[in-house]
Amino acid sequence: MEAVLSIAIGVLAGSGIWLLLRPRTFQVIMGLTLISYAVNLFIFAMGRITLGAPPVINPEWGADAVHYADPLPQALVLTAIVIGFATTALFLVVMLASRGLSDTDHVDGRETRS
Repeated sequence: MEAVLSIAIGVLAGSGIWLLLRPRTFQVIMGLTLISYAVNLFIFAMGRITLGAPPVINPEWGADAVHYADPLPQALVLTAIVIGFATTALFLVVMLASRGLSDTDHVDGRETRS
């Protein structure tokens, strides 16, 4: 499972970087989104994923951290998802306004003819 997760993180990051280098603004926004998904998966994977472990302290087990899931990576990823959604919505609004003003969706505002 670790190999599948690391391949997924690599594919998301690589695709995001490739899209980030494209000349159109929508592709740049999608690249930033894919990179944020890759970072979220990375943070979540570094949190020592424990299956079947409760996140809340059980009085019978005591305060030994081995028995419990780590809530910090889950909280960080949840916060990053909310912030990422808000910034993506902001980027899309700015992209639509820029397209309305310049009649193009290129990052530098110029159409390239080839």
